[in-house]
Amino acid sequence: MLWTRWLVLLLCWGATAEQQVDERDGTPVEARAESQRQRSPPPVEPLNFGFVPAAVYDTHAYFEPGPIGLLFHMVHAFLYVVQPNPFPKDLIVKVIQQNMGGIKIEEWRKPDNVVLLLQTIYYESGFLICATFGILFVVLVPIIGLCFCVCRCCENCGGEMHQRQRKNVDCQRGFYTASLIATSIFISVGVLIAYAANHNVSAQIKNTRRLINTNMRDLRTFANNTPAQIDYLTAQYTTAKNKVLSDLDNIGPLLGGRIHSQLEREVVPSLDNALRMAGAKVENAIKAMRETKEALESVSSSLEVLQEGTAKLQASLSGERASLSNTLSDPACTNGAVSPTCNTIRSTLAQLGISSDYSKLPDVNHALVNVNTVLRTDLSNIVQKGYSSFNDTPQLVKEQTKNIVSGVKGMLDKIGTEINGFAKMFTVEASLSNFTIFLNQGQKNIESYYPQVDQIDFYRWIGCVAVLCIVVLVLAFNTLGLLCGVCGYDQQATPTTRGCLSNTGGNLLMAGVGFSFISVWVLMAIVTSLFVVGGNVEKMVCEPLANRQLFKIIDTPFLVHPAKKNFLPGMLFQNPNIDLTLGSMYRDCYENSGLYHSLQLETMFNINSFLNRTVYNKDLAKVLEGVQVDLQDVMLLEQAGRDNLINFANSGIGHINYEAYLTEVNKGVTMVDLLSFSTDLEAQADQLPRGALENALKGHASSIRQIHRDQVVPMEQAMKYVKARSTLSQSIKQLQRMSNDLPVKATNILSAIDAAEYLITHNASHVVKRETKGYTESLVGYFKQYTAWVKNSLSSEVAQCKPISNIVDSMEIVGCSFIVDSLNTFWFGLGGCCVFLIPSIIVSVKLAKYYRRMDTEDVFEDSSPYSNTLTRFPRASAPPSYADWDGTP
Repeated sequence: MLWTRWLVLLLCWGATAEQQVDERDGTPVEARAESQRQRSPPPVEPLNFGFVPAAVYDTHAYFEPGPIGLLFHMVHAFLYVVQPNPFPKDLIVKVIQQNMGGIKIEEWRKPDNVVLLLQTIYYESGFLICATFGILFVVLVPIIGLCFCVCRCCENCGGEMHQRQRKNVDCQRGFYTASLIATSIFISVGVLIAYAANHNVSAQIKNTRRLINTNMRDLRTFANNTPAQIDYLTAQYTTAKNKVLSDLDNIGPLLGGRIHSQLEREVVPSLDNALRMAGAKVENAIKAMRETKEALESVSSSLEVLQEGTAKLQASLSGERASLSNTLSDPACTNGAVSPTCNTIRSTLAQLGISSDYSKLPDVNHALVNVNTVLRTDLSNIVQKGYSSFNDTPQLVKEQTKNIVSGVKGMLDKIGTEINGFAKMFTVEASLSNFTIFLNQGQKNIESYYPQVDQIDFYRWIGCVAVLCIVVLVLAFNTLGLLCGVCGYDQQATPTTRGCLSNTGGNLLMAGVGFSFISVWVLMAIVTSLFVVGGNVEKMVCEPLANRQLFKIIDTPFLVHPAKKNFLPGMLFQNPNIDLTLGSMYRDCYENSGLYHSLQLETMFNINSFLNRTVYNKDLAKVLEGVQVDLQDVMLLEQAGRDNLINFANSGIGHINYEAYLTEVNKGVTMVDLLSFSTDLEAQADQLPRGALENALKGHASSIRQIHRDQVVPMEQAMKYVKARSTLSQSIKQLQRMSNDLPVKATNILSAIDAAEYLITHNASHVVKRETKGYTESLVGYFKQYTAWVKNSLSSEVAQCKPISNIVDSMEIVGCSFIVDSLNTFWFGLGGCCVFLIPSIIVSVKLAKYYRRMDTEDVFEDSSPYSNTLTRFPRASAPPSYADWDGTP
């Protein structure tokens, strides 16, 4: 187990077992609860430490048997029928624990041991029964064969060279022939199965060498890559260090920006209220002032235009109304037929007048003068001064933390030197170099046994083939006997006159029977031995190793020694109390985890405690806690800005009579539409008789159209009267809406700014402390990321122990898949041959009677002159002389 100790040393960086595990610094429960109640710190920017140089392993510990796998499954199914009981983990543990001091005969008389013995017999009952049958077979077959031989020598048991004549002779011969062919086929299949298993072992020798070579190469890769991986871990401290230095160099924008942003949550709403007279920003406030000015100018100019236009229109309409009244005073209107029309026209004269009187509306010039006065001072510039003083927080923080930043930089350089120095204290490369030399020497030693392994495998192959040749010889006797018997058989020949070829076939069948009796018990002895060994190895080792039940036995607490809890840590670290098991180590290595995690090396060298002592220590924390920021001189809004807000709120907009404006604006300009009036006037003039009166009225209608065209229409087109009225209405409503909120807004804005300045100058200390703590936590977070990355890399990426699980899997493949499965398949095929040799012996003895030449045969004599088969009696007759065969007298 020297190599395991090397693996431990290379990850411990030379640490000895005397190093104690430091307890991690714990945070009090009250502090954690308080931190949860506070605002969560800003997220720490994730650092990119890159990827640890990964080792690429060549071993693929997976075996696919191919077509022969079907035979393996058949053998596994047969063994499951023989032994269907689950793996007896508890039974094995009890047997080991109760016989830890050695097996003593007198100890087995105890009740507990008797129970264990009975449980063991019950578990092995399937194998015991099969082994008993095999032993009986080995014992009884030679005895039966000897008795059979003696019996035949006494001309019994078919040894008498006489064959009785029966009517179904051909049927019986055909049946025995078919039976012998069938048994021979089954025996041949068994031979092929056994030979395939035998050949599979030899074929897998090359794969065994490949697995050995790849496993050794993986171990060298493991040893060669580990130093580079460790150097990469230590080098990545520079990444965290550079990020911390970068944040320290930018402490003004970072820490000052955080303080500024947190204060901004309470200060900016106050400033925005100052700028929200018409909007939420400074631009919106300026726009609101300008819109107020524009609205006032629109009202003033519109009012002036409307007053002047309506005065002229009023004079024109008055003159036209007087002229039209004079026309209607003409005597022609007194005519009875014309009088109604004149009266109708006279009744509408009152409609020729203006509807709105804009002269009574109050003047807005005073308010406009006040607004223009406010706009002469740029409010945005004053507010921006307040913003500027507030936004200087980052620069203020940078100036106040200059000395602290320089001190932290020096400490970080010192920590980096300590980490690099600690990594160089241990001769990792030298240790791994020795480990590589050990691997190379071990591989050479293993390769030196290859010729011996090949020679042993050759002898094994020859021995198995020799065993199979015995069965093949029996098959040869059966096959040749069948061929000679079938080909030489003559339907016309009597048993005593059968030909030489037929007789040879019968003799070959009997030779096969004799050779079967001689060899079958030896073959069954081989089968029984291999069955007991191979079957139990499969059920007790290979199957529990495949489903990892075997690890549970080894990992049973106090299995090896009553005072030693765990076997593996006791062997590796001389500390059996470590919670490390072979199953957990295999599982972690199978998942390609790091050896530091798989062997729980933190019990020898706690990397977390080391990093806490070096990467982020108490001295560094104390320096960072000394960061102090003072915001006493911050001023958000100067006095000129305050005066502007008050003047704008008191600009006189609220004293305007908006209801009077809206009332007059909503009225029409004239009492009646002049075009409609002139049209009606012409229509009424057309009803009068032709003459001076009709012409005068039409002249008045034309004059009214001229007034509309020369005064109303030009005024509407020049002033866009309809839209102007709409614009005037909107401007008045806008001024009315703004005038209601201006005083309250100004008071609220000034109050909010006062509260914000008080907050910054008097109550910002907790914000500064909180953000300073968040900033230091972000710096600490970079180191925590580094330590977490180092721990995670040690657990999953550094010294990945996949080669260890590959070695276990390779041993399982070689031992179970290559050897045990092939061994079990061999005895399975050979056992089938032995079983089918028994019916082959019986059928061959029966069939040989029909092919061999008999010494005597049955003849029939007539006892009466009538040929009646009921009165014919057979008698034995000797075969004819050789002269009779030749046809000589």
